[in-house]
Amino acid sequence: MPFNRPIPESKPRGKSASALASLIEAEKMMQIAILLPAAAFVGWVAGAGLDYLLHQTWITVVGIIFGGVSGLVYVVRMVMATGVKSAGAGNGKSAETGKGSSEIKP
Repeated sequence: MPFNRPIPESKPRGKSASALASLIEAEKMMQIAILLPAAAFVGWVAGAGLDYLLHQTWITVVGIIFGGVSGLVYVVRMVMATGVKSAGAGNGKSAETGKGSSEIKP
């Protein structure tokens, strides 16, 4: 049985491209990990400031809860957007519009 060589990729990726892609993915994960505690901290500071200005004692707790929930919503939106981009990148179609690329002909 004769040996057929596999078809080479049209654009081979270099080491620098894969290293840059892994660095970008690591940055996204760090952003997700830091965002939620930072949002809760900002809510805590804002609530404590409003407590001081309005002479109340309950606004700090509301600020922490609001900051945590807003940070969680932003993290979920970011993860969903990353999932849509990575799912659409594999098949050559645009994930944002749901339509195929203009370069692909039927």
